[in-house]
Amino acid sequence: MKYPSTIELSRSALRQNISFLKNLVGPKVRFVSVIKGNAYGHGIAEFLPLAEECGVNYFAVFDSKEAEVAYEVKSDDSELMIMGMIDNEDLAWAIQRDISFFVFDLGRLRQAIKDAKLLEKKARIHIEVETGLHRTGFEGKQLRDAIKLINQNKEFLEIEGVCTHYAGAESIANYVRVQKQITRFNELKDMLAKRGITPKFYHTACSAASIVYPETRMDMVRVGIAQYGFWPSEEVKMNAFLSKQKEFSERPLSRVLQWKSHVMNVKFVEPGEFISYGNFYQATQKTKIATVPVGYYHGYRRSLSNLGYVLVKGK
Repeated sequence: MKYPSTIELSRSALRQNISFLKNLVGPKVRFVSVIKGNAYGHGIAEFLPLAEECGVNYFAVFDSKEAEVAYEVKSDDSELMIMGMIDNEDLAWAIQRDISFFVFDLGRLRQAIKDAKLLEKKARIHIEVETGLHRTGFEGKQLRDAIKLINQNKEFLEIEGVCTHYAGAESIANYVRVQKQITRFNELKDMLAKRGITPKFYHTACSAASIVYPETRMDMVRVGIAQYGFWPSEEVKMNAFLSKQKEFSERPLSRVLQWKSHVMNVKFVEPGEFISYGNFYQATQKTKIATVPVGYYHGYRRSLSNLGYVLVKGK
């Protein structure tokens, strides 16, 4: 028995995308492949080994469950970071396996120190600071308390990174806000350094920031959507090509994923007849209709009705 449709991942497209993005950010910047959201729907278990073949050895997930999946398939040389959710009871699991994780509240920081002491193994942490997104990140008194706690327990902590996240680098509408965040991050970076906290990596850039704001690349970039062959937005794409940089002289990004299915039935419908549920589409002339066995059960959103395109034998 076969499934009616399949997803194919292109190794050559991924290799091209990663090569372009690595060349763009430069050889001194660590490239991190963001595979949150089940590798943006590409499948962590399938995508991660493919990315390793294309020269990637650092991956970022959102939560500890994704980290568990990634850990099972990654090579020994690859590293993992958890950017978002990990319950305190799972911190010891991450520490034991050298998986780094973001800390943005005192409760997680205290638990990480406690587990590191018990395991006699340093916890690898990324200190997330609040710069203007207003979701997660240390600020104010909490940041001061975190600095004190970190400095008191340095023998149990490895400061892998100091980081933040931008509030919409893919849109020019957020330009002023992003510029303020860049300024704020640099201020906090200097303040932390004066207090003895110097990480292995400073990292702030997502796909959009990596392309539009070169100053955000720093020591490390966290690239998600672009590695899969998608521009973060049409604005980012336009900005890239208008910049006249040689890197953008050809089509630099190609889609990694193809969704393939079959035509299971072909028929003709007379003018005036409605097709499928409701009265959303009416044939205006005698029309040849192909039925493909794909629907919302398979992940094709109902909101895409009458909006999509299908290639049949390349046309």
